[in-house]
Amino acid sequence: MKKIIVFFGVVTLLISMRPVLGLTNNSASSTLVTTTVSQSSEETGESFISEAFQGIKHFYEYTGFANVAWGNIIMILIGIIFIYLAIKFDYEPLLLIPIGIGVIIGNIPFVAGNQTGIYESGSVLNYLYFGVVKGIYPPLIFLGIGAMTDFSSLIANPKLMLLGAAAQIGVFGTFLGALYLGFNLPEAGAIGIIGGADGPTAIFLSSKLANGVNILPDGTTVKNLIGPIAIAAYSYMALVPVIQPPIMRLLISKKERVIKMKPPRAVSQKEKMIFPVVALLLTTFISPSALPLLGMLFFGNLLKESGRTERLAETARTKMIDIVTILLGVTVGASTQADIFITKDSMLIFGLGAISFVIATMGGLLFAKFMNLFLKGDNKINPLIGAAGVSAVPDSARVVRSEGIKADKHNYLLMHAMAPNVSGVIGSAIAAGIILSFLG
Repeated sequence: MKKIIVFFGVVTLLISMRPVLGLTNNSASSTLVTTTVSQSSEETGESFISEAFQGIKHFYEYTGFANVAWGNIIMILIGIIFIYLAIKFDYEPLLLIPIGIGVIIGNIPFVAGNQTGIYESGSVLNYLYFGVVKGIYPPLIFLGIGAMTDFSSLIANPKLMLLGAAAQIGVFGTFLGALYLGFNLPEAGAIGIIGGADGPTAIFLSSKLANGVNILPDGTTVKNLIGPIAIAAYSYMALVPVIQPPIMRLLISKKERVIKMKPPRAVSQKEKMIFPVVALLLTTFISPSALPLLGMLFFGNLLKESGRTERLAETARTKMIDIVTILLGVTVGASTQADIFITKDSMLIFGLGAISFVIATMGGLLFAKFMNLFLKGDNKINPLIGAAGVSAVPDSARVVRSEGIKADKHNYLLMHAMAPNVSGVIGSAIAAGIILSFLG
């Protein structure tokens, strides 16, 4: 009964709209001769059909079906793959699901000029994208990371910081590779940071160097590479469990994998409170350009360790970082519009990103083996933890734990691996600051 009422209601509404659309006959037509009335009715009917077809055609021209390109379809499929990997294999779901949805949103075909796309001034997506372009979101992410990070393992064994520094070889190796492939200095610097496996840092640096706004001394404008760089960085962060284990098994012998490290010493609460202040001063004096990232990282950590600002620390590591992650993921994903993203440069960036991640992992592993040449007895370190020198926190440390347990089910390396892992975060931010200070 309800369906019948709805049906007749819709029909009545459509009929009542005809006068508004000027589709009814003039009331004076009753005075015309029968032949004239018949002709007028036919003409009105033909006119109505013609207008209806024109309206349908006009509507179709504004749909995605009329404006779709193969590039849009390819990117939408990539977005679906990201979502599938996040749900099926649990690969960084907090990142890949927002990015995957963003890729789909950014590649829904639309008619330009209606303030729809992320690159159209005045659109909602363009306003949200402002936080990416101006580098606002990354420091907020670092604030949340600082509020959830325990630096105890690094404080207890400071020499493991060298492994985080060694992994940054991927940054400078990629920088040289990008220069070789024809990218200019600022673009190469922004691409290089992918080697640090740190998405927020990659976005921060690319927003400063490769934003499509800066003009080089020769008058050329740098390309806008924020989207490709961010997607590459986050993609390889999510694929840490796939990329790193084969490299670890290739470079680290079975004998080295079963090395058991002595438990780290207990770290007092006073040390935990002093560390963020001292680390802030040391790192920012070395690399002042990294102040927005390192300042927020250690500020968040002090909120956590001070014992007096638990409410602020809780907000930073939960609600705030969740909100910023959503906005960052969706807008970065939406920036991959096919007409802008599918280019030769994007493909080169993805290739360089893969190479840089491999180099960074190898750098950490090989330097750990090198350190063991100078360490004796139970002071030796398990070289597997060198893979955690990249700043994909805490996934790299989890991969190290997993590989350690496979070699010896009683060998727990997670706490040891967290030291180079968090130092990798600091190292990538310092590297970004150094690059920015020279090329910014």
